[in-house]
This record gives sequence, C-alpha cells and structure tokens, in this order.
Amino acid sequence: MKEKYAIIDIGSNTMRLVIYEQSKSGRIKEVENIKMVARLRKYLNDKEILNNEGVNILLKTLLMFQEITRHHKINQIKCVATATIRQAINRDKIIKLVAEETDFTLQVLSGYEEAFYGFLAVVNSTPIQEGVTIDIGGGSTEVTYFKNRDMIHYHSFPFGALSLKQDFVSNDIPTIEEMKELTQYLQKQFESLEWLRGKKVPIVAIGGSARNVVQIHQSLVDYPISGIHQYELNFEEISYIKNHLSTLSFDDFLRIDGLSKDRADIILPAIEVFKELYSIVNAKNFILSNKGLRDGIFIEEFVLKGRKLLPCVLDKSFSDLEQDYEINSNHVDHIKILVNQLVEQISKANLYPLRPEDFLDINLAARVYNIGQYIEEESSSQHTFYLLANRTIEGLSHKERIKIALIASYKNKNSFKQFSKPFLEWFTSDELKNLRFLGILLKFANSLNASKREAVKKIELKVNGEDLILQLKCLGDSTAEEIEAEKSKKQLEKLLNKTIRIFFEEHKSE
Repeated sequence: MKEKYAIIDIGSNTMRLVIYEQSKSGRIKEVENIKMVARLRKYLNDKEILNNEGVNILLKTLLMFQEITRHHKINQIKCVATATIRQAINRDKIIKLVAEETDFTLQVLSGYEEAFYGFLAVVNSTPIQEGVTIDIGGGSTEVTYFKNRDMIHYHSFPFGALSLKQDFVSNDIPTIEEMKELTQYLQKQFESLEWLRGKKVPIVAIGGSARNVVQIHQSLVDYPISGIHQYELNFEEISYIKNHLSTLSFDDFLRIDGLSKDRADIILPAIEVFKELYSIVNAKNFILSNKGLRDGIFIEEFVLKGRKLLPCVLDKSFSDLEQDYEINSNHVDHIKILVNQLVEQISKANLYPLRPEDFLDINLAARVYNIGQYIEEESSSQHTFYLLANRTIEGLSHKERIKIALIASYKNKNSFKQFSKPFLEWFTSDELKNLRFLGILLKFANSLNASKREAVKKIELKVNGEDLILQLKCLGDSTAEEIEAEKSKKQLEKLLNKTIRIFFEEHKSE
C-alpha cells in the first residue's frame, strides 16, 4: 500500500486538508487538496476571543476532514493553525476541544514558524538565492529576507487581507478615501522594518491572494501555457491589475477569470500590500511561489529529514520527471555523453556560435528527450512539448521551461514552428534559431543510440572543406544507428551548411 500523509492548515480565511502520497519509488506528490472557506477571522471579537460560532465552524470542518483522513487510513497527520487561533486568548481551550472532539492534535504556529515555513518552501522550490518573501494570510502577513538561501530576517505583521478589509473597507469595494488610508497604514508598517528598504531583490509571494493576482493577469494577457509557479510580474503589471479592477463593479468582480469568489472582497487590499512592499524594497520583480506554508511543513518533516535544504531544486524536478514517466536512465546518460561530445567539437571547430547556457539547456533537454512516448509513440513529439510546457518544473522560469520543451520535443522544422508560434514574443529570431539547432543536435545524438545498446562510444569530428567528417567508434553491430543517423543528419547539414559524412568504425574492445 502506498504511504499517505496529511496536513491540515487552519487559516484565518480558509481551512485546507492536503493529502500526499508516497509511491514505492519514493516520489511524494499531492493527491488531494480540499478547501473550505471558514473565515474564522470574522468570529474573533474585540476582546480577541474566538466566539462559539467560530469554534463550532472550526470543529465542524475538522470533523468533515476527519471522515476523509479515516477513509484514506492516514496515520501521519499534521494539524496547524495560524494567526486567528494564535491571537485568540481562548486558544488553549480550542486546542483542548480539538483533541477531545477529533483525531487531531492542534499545533498553533508562532509568527516565526509561519514565516520560516514559507521561506523554506520558497528556497526548496525555486532557484532564487536572495529575495524577500511575503505571505498574506487572512489575519497576518509574514515577510522574510533571505540571502544565499538562508533566512536572515523575518517579521509577522498583525494584519492580513481579511483583517485589512474589516478595518478599512466598509463595503465590498474600497472607496478612494478608504484606499488612501489603507495605503498610508501599509507604508508606515513596512517602513518600520529597516532591513526591507531598498534591497533591490525579487519579492517572492506566497498564498491565495498572490495566486489570484497571477491568475487574473494570465487571463488578461491570454497567457499561452498553464502553471503559475515562478510566474513573474513587474510593478507596472501589478498596477495595471489594480487599475483594471478599480473600474469594475462588485458583480463584475465575481465574474473575473482567475479570481476566486471568496477573495473578491479582499483582493484590492491584498494588491495594495504587494504594491507598497514592492516600492519599499525597490524590488527587481514579483514572483509567485505556488509552494507555501503547508509545503514548507511537509518538506521539513518528510523530505529534508534533518537536512536544511535540498542541494539542487532543478535536479530534483528532473529526477521526478524521470520517475513519473519511466525514462530509461541508461539511454539518457549515454545520449548526454554523445551530445556533449558533439557540442564541444562543434564549438571548438567554430561551426556554430554556442553559448555557455546552451550546454546546460541541451543537457536538461536530454534528460527528458521524447518523454511523450510514455503516452503514445506515434505522437510523442506533441505529447513531449505539451507535458514539459504545461507542467510545473521547479527551478525553471516559464521561458526556460518552453526552451527545454522546444529542444526536447524537436522532430522537424514544421513541428518546431507549430510549437513555438504562441511564444514568438518571448524569443528573438536568433534565439529560436539556436533552440532549433539544439533540438536537431539532440535528435541526431539520439539516433546514435537507436538500439539502446550504447554501441557508439566516441565521436571524432573533422572539417574537410565543405565536408564534415564524423568518425564514430563503436562496439558491436551498429546497423540500427547507421540507418537512423543517415535520416537525422539532413537537418543538421542544412543548418551547418556542410555535407556530413559518417563513418562507423567497429572496435572489439573499448
């Protein structure tokens, strides 16, 4: 039986149950994500007591979650609460009630723990070395500053999207005057942290409000791929979203693509938080992390297992892809050897202008080359591009993801044009030409291991006038490789403007 784990996150706005599953190979993935909009913050009165109605909603939701965890026979369950329960003076009574009425032991996170788990999720799911994280909850906002993937500062503000709405906005949409007062309040709060000012680093945003901002922008610009993790916005784009929303009625809000109905009345205060933080930090850009508090808790408990950080986020992402799609690792390793020999010798002979990043791109693409054959061999190129373009690959930006997808799915010039058409604004013509060359090269290297026997051991390249001589040293019969290489070399000949002559030399020993 596959092992399962669960995390229950009791926030001020929403409550979630997330179930993770570990396969025999050790790969852990999220299999269930159940959200309930409880808005517990509304039931925290002026004396900071969570009233009976709020406690009843909490228990009722937990009992519903309990039915699900019992059905899945989950023993390892982490149940945590954040700002509203933390701020409630009757929290000890609430913890006791949860223990008596449910299967769960409630842990109330401190402001430090809430900030730390968000930071932990960010540095273990993105390649960002230095930045400021922000997690806007319903009742608190956590910010951190990290450098070299190490948390240097943190702070937990006693306001969140829901409490800001309650304190500053009388109706569903803030007036100009209400927004002005809210802005002044936020400026004062952020200016109180000297370590935030003028850092000029990326802001990495966590949580539902940030997700909704990104989803709204993707809808407005008709974004060509799915996925929101590591989506980037600049200050002007955030301002554009705010200005666009400010022209709409609340009924229109409820129909906006990408905006959850339960966040319609709190999205503008949340956007104002992002804008003011962006200004104080003088940020380079605004990046969404789709991994947050729950992921940080899970990573610490079930993934890191005593370590502080994953050594390489990107390597883990590609290892997960290799496991999920049952990639032949021996074949991949050999293709990487062959393609690196080709790249190095082509570069040395000045046959094509290759940059240092091309070496990384083609090696990453080699790890997932033709991954779509897992679904169907006949249309593997289309499946390869779609899988890689639309799957979250932690450690890659969206543009980098498309680069790898275009290289790894390369079949011919027509399919390359088809796949790259929605992204013509993302790349220059020279960049596209370069990606096509890397795709052709990878396809050719793959043909040199057509039989999956690693017959071709070494490639020697020589230029003889208009001819390009490839001498391939082989072990055993290389007939299958000879046939496929002759087919694949044609596109390489056109791009290099050379006639390629291939000689397979059989050696009995290496």
